[in-house]
Amino acid sequence: MKIGELAQVAQCTVETVRYYEKEGLLPAPARTAGNFRVYGPEHLERLRFIRNCRALDMSQEEIHTLLRLADQPAEGCGAINAVFDQHIAHVDERIRELVHLKEQLGSLRQRCSSEQAVDACGILQGLAAMETEERPERHTHLG
Repeated sequence: MKIGELAQVAQCTVETVRYYEKEGLLPAPARTAGNFRVYGPEHLERLRFIRNCRALDMSQEEIHTLLRLADQPAEGCGAINAVFDQHIAHVDERIRELVHLKEQLGSLRQRCSSEQAVDACGILQGLAAMETEERPERHTHLG
């Protein structure tokens, strides 16, 4: 099948297919005499796998690791469990960050309980006075 057909069946865009190829997540397809890409069922299966990983908010690095492991079917799955354990830890950390964010937003919102002039707005005053910490880099995700 051609790239447009693959994208349609896999429910993604042609640009996504090209991106995954460029990043090495999707193997390069065969080419016709006219230099058109020709994809097989293995490409569709892998693309669905990648899409499912993305739905779980997995990083490109995590997906690369899982694909490498999936390409060694006779090996044990302990390394796969380790990838998931690490990803669960990332999700737990993100949940903690979001709970903290919600608390900060709620606290700021409480500073302005009635309609007033903007220059007297407690939210804006709170934002101006707020001390923030530099957030550490999280793992990179695909677009």
